[in-house]
Amino acid sequence: MTHPLIPEIIELAEPIAATLGLDLVGAVFHTNHNPPVLRVDVRNLEQDTSLDDCERMSRALETTLDASHLIPDAYVLEVSSPGISRSLTTDREFTSFKGFSVVVTTIEPHDGHVNWTGQLIRRDETAVYLSQKGRSIAVPRHLVSKVQLVERD
Repeated sequence: MTHPLIPEIIELAEPIAATLGLDLVGAVFHTNHNPPVLRVDVRNLEQDTSLDDCERMSRALETTLDASHLIPDAYVLEVSSPGISRSLTTDREFTSFKGFSVVVTTIEPHDGHVNWTGQLIRRDETAVYLSQKGRSIAVPRHLVSKVQLVERD
């Protein structure tokens, strides 16, 4: 379950990330730690996300969060990159990673397979489209449980 402060944190963090040329991927507030840990994931869409990107975001976000008094008690802020091996969920991610290698997993077999690997073409309301050796494959969207980027070597 998402922590109730996450939408407000994202609202504060998104414009900061955009100003720094970064994309805010998500945020999680782990309140079961002492002190609680707020983890924010950012991605640089122009190049691999660097430690410098994370540090710049951390400094800018920390200042804004402290000034907002949104989190009244002590907490630890962690800014990181989600890495390349992760699931695609938003329309923006499907657009950003067009042409990347992905694995599409279905909830039940489609044409005899539950895993489909290929280059991402696009996603629409009806299907996720892949290219396999130049051949277009449409995996019905209602069967798709996960679309995961394939880790680069």
